[in-house]
Amino acid sequence: MPAKTPARTPPTQPSRTLDTFPNPSPGRDFRIHMEIPEFTCLCPMTGQPDFATLVLDYVPDRRCVELKSLKLYAWSYRNEGAYHEAVTNRILDDLVKATAPRYMRLAARFFVRGGIFTTVVVEHRRRGWRPSPPVMLDSIEPGLSTRG
Repeated sequence: MPAKTPARTPPTQPSRTLDTFPNPSPGRDFRIHMEIPEFTCLCPMTGQPDFATLVLDYVPDRRCVELKSLKLYAWSYRNEGAYHEAVTNRILDDLVKATAPRYMRLAARFFVRGGIFTTVVVEHRRRGWRPSPPVMLDSIEPGLSTRG
């Protein structure tokens, strides 16, 4: 008698829920940078898939976005028709609502469609928030701290 194949757990499903966790250093401005290279949605005119890399940069306040929920959130657009401009703004709005960051920028770099590359960049800045001025340090040439 052949052995039974163990039951598989169902694959993870797309979700519009963005989970968050507490910022581990809320007293400090720091930038979180994420790249999501597998974003897809559908062209609302043709129904063909549009592919993009989403580039997210933000300065959190009290909450950070959890990575797996962000992945499932991005996946939830796969079968939805949306113009590039509309979907980019919607994603930023949802991320801002979930995390209430000090600053957030989302760039959606769409692959070529009809001979045209499209990049949509949207930003959120908390009213009154200004970044700390950068500290400029002299560069240290590679190898100066080694003996040889």
